[in-house]
Amino acid sequence: MESGKGQPTPKVLLAFPRGFCAGVVRAIDIVNLALEKYGQPLYVRREIVHNKYVVNELRRKGIIFVDEIDKAPAGSRVIFSAHGVSPAVRGVAKFRDLKVIDATCPLVTKVHNEAIRYARGGYSIVLIGHADHDEVIGTTGEAADSITVVGSIGDVEKLEVPDPAKVAYLTQTTLSLNDTRQIIEKLRQKFPLIRRPVSADICYATQNRQSAVLELAKHAKIILVVGSANSSNSQRLVEVAQSAGIKAYLIDDIMDIKLHWLEGIEAVGLTAGASAPQELVERVLHYLNSVGYPNVETIGGIVEDVEFALPPELSPPSSPSSAP
Repeated sequence: MESGKGQPTPKVLLAFPRGFCAGVVRAIDIVNLALEKYGQPLYVRREIVHNKYVVNELRRKGIIFVDEIDKAPAGSRVIFSAHGVSPAVRGVAKFRDLKVIDATCPLVTKVHNEAIRYARGGYSIVLIGHADHDEVIGTTGEAADSITVVGSIGDVEKLEVPDPAKVAYLTQTTLSLNDTRQIIEKLRQKFPLIRRPVSADICYATQNRQSAVLELAKHAKIILVVGSANSSNSQRLVEVAQSAGIKAYLIDDIMDIKLHWLEGIEAVGLTAGASAPQELVERVLHYLNSVGYPNVETIGGIVEDVEFALPPELSPPSSPSSAP
């Protein structure tokens, strides 16, 4: 794929920001620190984050992933994933005397707390999201009798509630901003008095990565999104690029890239979902370089400085203040 004389040199346009968010960094740190502090066996309920590479790397270190909490032996140490769990799962963990470390993203915990507050206030809660996603399952469990999950404008049109004057909406943290906006507009039309979250539920990292993809779409002819198929935020990046009229593909690793995608393409956009590690991005960059894309240019400039505190049991001890 060499460029001829006088032709532009093919290049990769790298989105910024991309990859790990603060919640994912925290969740992975929790697993590694727990393994260092407590040793094996160490169990994690479901995937700690939705990325095959990350999960496989932790599995190689001896971490045991279980689909359900009752698969972990009674009395063992279990980590809850970044997506959160329902009160029912916490109840089973307590009953089985499991030593729980909670890696739930604080932004997901915020949505759980909003659901509890609205349910106690007697509101019907509309949860915008994907019903089969771990995050939505966990949030719904906080107030199952009060929550209805909607994923489209059609779902809103069919929605009925006991009291249209007491309705509130919440959203999954990893949705498409555009799709969510349309559903919210429909909800407001149908329920003019609907209450909204105190602050936006869609997380800062989801918003920033989607904004970076929209900027990337102004310059690239194709966009590759590094992420796993079960990663909602990665899937949304593909959809955002496609909505901007750009061909986009979700790839777990370099073996998913089809060379015919790149035929005649001078500028390839590259980004990564919030649960995809930089190692995979570097591997894709190396591969693209080997097939004729020697130059890399960064697009975007939103700086993220968010950090989340670790759980108390894994936080470093505070230094004692010296006496005057």
